[in-house]
Amino acid sequence: MIINTNNLSFWESDSFLNYDVIIVGAGISGLSTAISLVEKNNNVRVLILEKSIFPSGASTKNAGFACFGSLSELLSDMDTMGPEKCLELVQKRWSGLQKLRIRLSDDELGYEPLGGYELFKPSQTNYLSRLEEVNTLLKPIFNADVFVDVSKQIEGKGFNTHVFQQMVFNPFEGQIHTGKTMHSLWQKASQLGVKIITGAVVKSVKQKIVQVEISTGRISFIGKKIIVTTNAFTKSLYPDLELKPGRGQVLITQPIQGLRCKGTFHMDEGYFYFRNVGNRLLLGGGRNLDFKGEETTLNGINTTIDKALREILKNEILPHDTFVIEQQWSGIMAFGEEKSPILKWIDPNTLLAVRLGGMGMAIGTELGDLASDLVLNNWKEEDDGK
Repeated sequence: MIINTNNLSFWESDSFLNYDVIIVGAGISGLSTAISLVEKNNNVRVLILEKSIFPSGASTKNAGFACFGSLSELLSDMDTMGPEKCLELVQKRWSGLQKLRIRLSDDELGYEPLGGYELFKPSQTNYLSRLEEVNTLLKPIFNADVFVDVSKQIEGKGFNTHVFQQMVFNPFEGQIHTGKTMHSLWQKASQLGVKIITGAVVKSVKQKIVQVEISTGRISFIGKKIIVTTNAFTKSLYPDLELKPGRGQVLITQPIQGLRCKGTFHMDEGYFYFRNVGNRLLLGGGRNLDFKGEETTLNGINTTIDKALREILKNEILPHDTFVIEQQWSGIMAFGEEKSPILKWIDPNTLLAVRLGGMGMAIGTELGDLASDLVLNNWKEEDDGK
């Protein structure tokens, strides 16, 4: 009688399939959760399963903003969520950024404290009239004014002054090198003994009596606890989850001699954003031009948005410069009716830590820290109840 038909050896079955915690997804949330778990309990055996060669969502495809929300975006959040929930969300994002900078050095992050800006068109003057309102709300977190009117600096940045007539500056923002950041997190997790397997597409997560079985189709792994951190791709496992994917378009130029704009920049409630990468200009966004079309987990270029980004780059941001677009790509984010992340047990041994709302670099570390606490506290409660 043939007992095992999956061609696994005894050695593989004995050493590679069973873990204390299995994390699905090796993006910033997954890696941060794994690191937090082992830092708090170095006896925990942790496995991360990643479907691609490296993270395939937004973690390695974002714009590299170390930000917590622009003035116009926060005003929109205050009006829709209420001031208290808006403040709570900013606190989580800011806490996540600080924890990330403690976990990794600025060199490992590729962090540059160049500050953040937001540009406004003549029809958007209402935002600046509420600047003091936002500064007052954020004062308990930063103990200082976050946003300052620096409209007089617009011309010196090389922008089209007929299009942009007002600008605010936020000294608490910065920019990171997304590739360096994710590489450093991956390396740190590995150094702590976290096992990472790539090319492992999870097909199902099944709750057993005291454990969970994760199947990739050919191989099944067993974990005492499972943490799903696949963000926009989570609906493939849990279709009823209140979550929508949102694709983000990004392009970057070749180096531009004498590039004058340094730092991170937002426009239109954060739907458009750009920054320098050395002497290159990176521009992304435009999801608001085709919400339905960008509600997808498929990478690709939206021609309508691509055209708009190129026109903005030529006519508004770099009207006096000659440039060549060198590369473009897309990344998949996750959104919901609420901006707060989903952090909840979907069954007794499976935890969801997803829906980062396009702010993964800011909130991913904080979410991972909270997820690790939930798992470790759950174990303690189970042990105390025995």
